[in-house]
Amino acid sequence: MSNSYKYIDPDFTYTDPKTALLRNLQDITDPDVLLFVESSAVTKRLQELYENPIKVESSDSIFEIHRHLFQDIYFWAGKKRTVEISKDCKQFFPTSHFDNAFRYIDQLIPEFKKLPKNNKRQFAESVRKEFAKQCVNCQPH
Repeated sequence: MSNSYKYIDPDFTYTDPKTALLRNLQDITDPDVLLFVESSAVTKRLQELYENPIKVESSDSIFEIHRHLFQDIYFWAGKKRTVEISKDCKQFFPTSHFDNAFRYIDQLIPEFKKLPKNNKRQFAESVRKEFAKQCVNCQPH
């Protein structure tokens, strides 16, 4: 059941040096248990968001959503990541590009709000493709 996350965290800011797992509020050291507890907690919090959505006004709203989803598991929930993370040898969006990405998101949100509801899915898909392109362009080759 374990996932294959590998964390690049030389100062062990987010990871436990003994287990290489993310430090968590419950001090869980077994990867399968952490995955189960995280999944359960996030599922509960996701239902809360479904019932009581957080309105997205800016990129700060994304941090608010992240904090809500992971508040029961991680001390850093809702904070900007400071280490690089990869899964299956594929790096997540690099921290060095966060500031530009958040500025871009902040520019897109007002445009998104102006669109008629029937065009929002198409707009979201074009934004997803743009971010995917940006991610590919910043990957080490």
